[in-house]
Amino acid sequence: MVSLRHRGAGVSERMTIGHFGDPRRAERGAWIMQRAVACGSLTVRTIGETRAGEIGVHRFLDCPEVTVAEILATLGEQTAAACAGRRIVAVQDTTEINFRGRDRDRRGLGCGGDGVGLGFFLHPVIAVDAADEAVLGVLAAHIWSRRPQQDGSARRARRQRVLAEKESKRWLDGAAMAAQRAAAARQLIVVGDRDSDLYALFARRPQRAELVVRAAQDRAVENGGRLFAEPAAWPVLTRYPLAVPSRGPGDRGRTASIALRAGRVGIKRPRNGFAASDPAQLTLTLVEAIEEDPPAGAPPIHWRLLTTLAAETAEQAHEVVHLYRLRWRIEQTFRALKSDGLGLPDVQLRDAERLFKLAAIGLGAAVRTIQLVDARDGGPRPASDVADPALIAAAAAIGPTLEGNTARQSNPHPQHSLAWLAWIIARLGGWTGYYKPPGPKTMRRGWDRFAAMAQGYLLAMQSPPGQVVTGHV
Repeated sequence: MVSLRHRGAGVSERMTIGHFGDPRRAERGAWIMQRAVACGSLTVRTIGETRAGEIGVHRFLDCPEVTVAEILATLGEQTAAACAGRRIVAVQDTTEINFRGRDRDRRGLGCGGDGVGLGFFLHPVIAVDAADEAVLGVLAAHIWSRRPQQDGSARRARRQRVLAEKESKRWLDGAAMAAQRAAAARQLIVVGDRDSDLYALFARRPQRAELVVRAAQDRAVENGGRLFAEPAAWPVLTRYPLAVPSRGPGDRGRTASIALRAGRVGIKRPRNGFAASDPAQLTLTLVEAIEEDPPAGAPPIHWRLLTTLAAETAEQAHEVVHLYRLRWRIEQTFRALKSDGLGLPDVQLRDAERLFKLAAIGLGAAVRTIQLVDARDGGPRPASDVADPALIAAAAAIGPTLEGNTARQSNPHPQHSLAWLAWIIARLGGWTGYYKPPGPKTMRRGWDRFAAMAQGYLLAMQSPPGQVVTGHV
């Protein structure tokens, strides 16, 4: 008789978040990741399911051999494999977890961005396939809290500090790690919002990495003028309609008319915050996308994008804007991690290190959920992007049992594609094949059931003929 000694037995290798010096810890970590995806929560009680499971999660987070660094490195290595041969957009941004009003017993945390509540920050780099906008995974991340005694006074003297002493160094570190992990990509473009508008980021960008950054600084340029005034003299390359989504209740969205201009600019090194090795001037491309005739009361779209890419034609300028707009994928990841998904700000853990470990797991779980929901609409991506060969083999055996007698109850996707796997998971989650597409809850529920069924299938395949397999989970 064969029994499963650990809850993690049979869990997909794609759910692995580290080895931590012991296969039992590796299995436990993979099981926690799977449970976070399945239940859509980072609450320890919800992940654990039972009292014994809850204690197991707490022990895992308490274990000194389990580190944030190994969790993030494992997620990054998995994503690196998916980047090979692809044109990759590495989107980086920062989000904050603030416990204001709920920080009384928190330990090891400093002030959040408001300078009042305790909290911490996450700065992930998410890999996106430029061809189909698919999220491939977490390339890198930095998780930190300000020193408990830090009250914001250091910000007032920020111009006197070198970059290595500033939090803004995370933008350079993120780009460097993305270039290292995505070395096998066909092309790498690192994208950031206005906070990443740092002269040093352009001056010290990694080899083979292109940059697209939304300009925040009206910098001095070589002709004696200012950066933001430069496009006024340039011709419009093209005009095109842009769908603007709703900004909230009462806003139905709109279609904006966008005018594109682009040209080369020579920006001068700033007076502060540079290294002696930074060049005195950099020649970059500026692409300006501005909304013409915006409706009354609506803030017009106005993007000034600094990039190392060429934008000599309308098509090239439009492509730069398209690459920048892929930032929505990291915003979607933050929503999936926080209030619209896993609920990281609501967890009750008190210790900073345990919170950081759970946040690292949450980043991986948020991306995995997005991948599964994206796959429901089809596409050419392989199932191997999210599942290992053993799970794909199990899916091939389970899938036919879920098909019905009608065309809409038959899996229409190519076998072993990600869409094919997503269809199977959706059916296991309760989707009938009719009406609206399956949502995140259905996909999470289906993944949980699929993992359990795959575990039984794989154990049965490994057992000698006639041997009874029992699983204690």
